[in-house]
Amino acid sequence: MCCFANRQVIFPLKTKYKKILKPYFWILRLAALLGHKKARKLVQGQARALDELQEWVKTLGGCQVLWFHAASVGEFEQARPIIERLHSELPFRKVLLTFFSPSGYELRKNYPMVDKVTYLPFATRKNAKQLLEILPLEAAIMVKYEFWPAYLKELKAKNIPTYLISAIFRPSQLFFKPWGKGYLQLLHAFKHIFVQDQASAALLQQHGVEQVSVAGDTRFDRVAEVRKQAKDLPIVEGFVSGAEQVIVAGSTWPQDEQLFARYLSEREHVKLVLVPHEIDAEHLHRIFQLFEGRYVRYTEAKPMSLDKCRVLLVDTIGVLSSIYRYGQVAYIGGGFGVSIHNTLEAAVYGMPVVFGPTWKKFREAHGLLNAGAAITVKNYREFANALDTAFATQHVMGQAATDYVNSELGATNKILKHLNL
Repeated sequence: MCCFANRQVIFPLKTKYKKILKPYFWILRLAALLGHKKARKLVQGQARALDELQEWVKTLGGCQVLWFHAASVGEFEQARPIIERLHSELPFRKVLLTFFSPSGYELRKNYPMVDKVTYLPFATRKNAKQLLEILPLEAAIMVKYEFWPAYLKELKAKNIPTYLISAIFRPSQLFFKPWGKGYLQLLHAFKHIFVQDQASAALLQQHGVEQVSVAGDTRFDRVAEVRKQAKDLPIVEGFVSGAEQVIVAGSTWPQDEQLFARYLSEREHVKLVLVPHEIDAEHLHRIFQLFEGRYVRYTEAKPMSLDKCRVLLVDTIGVLSSIYRYGQVAYIGGGFGVSIHNTLEAAVYGMPVVFGPTWKKFREAHGLLNAGAAITVKNYREFANALDTAFATQHVMGQAATDYVNSELGATNKILKHLNL
């Protein structure tokens, strides 16, 4: 599976691979030539990947390579706990990390816990053969939805142990359709598949894929580790000091921010730490207008000004996971758009979580709702009632969040024990 411009594309195996990939390649090239930034970065990155890897392998002194492949940032976060445990316990291991997405590569190209980060070369048979001739692979680990036929076939042909981690399978997927048998056979290229839940394991076994076990989702291990490493943020601490009620709204979009502008106007005792998903000048300007006279920017905040404002606008990146602990209630943005963002970053602090209506594809959102740790909303009335309820029951809901997160820990240990690297 591949992702481009936030869309997932599956190439049917029964169609000749070249007939599908060739037009797709030229569409990418055309988009790059027309100035699409992501397309240009993707095409250029894929084009140089094989040469980069060939030069890198020369520096390894004959060492074998452990290859992790993630589509983008979200999938990387699921591989991250395993990568970091390996780095800690087996620092001599040579680890390669590849991305399909330009956003994943750009964000993690200097990630210090691996030896090399690059793009996945475009998934043709020729590139797959060349890549596996270059790399002295010990094993390959794909994350969640990465099913590239050319690479999986070549890995299997060379008897390289290949694993899939943090996977989720649903009856609606192509593998389980009458016309998807070719893709179902592709799953046999994996030596073992680690799924997030029992339903996925049962579905695979029902269709003859037996090399499967339930490990859970490694992101729970990741957020637990992030909580241990949370930064002290004096500006946020000063802003919330003495406040009666504090909401931390993470990864917000304009629809979310409009709801908060109304909510704050009706509840004078509530303070808001607002962390927008995008902090470009245009978005920040809209927020300035929305909360005019009531906000202070994180990058400009001075201790003397914090008491007078009701909104702390966090106009920097990399601090959200540490900020949640300063609130009593968390709101996760994106649910009134394409999808909610990361709920676990907040839930790990044992706090109620509120989010909008687009959440059903996320297993952890189901888990938090079923545990009584979260509330989902569809409009302003529900939004206001949910926040009021979360404040009133924050200890009960917060304990439910803690219990749910703790019950899901341990996927990293299960996977590493099975891999026995």
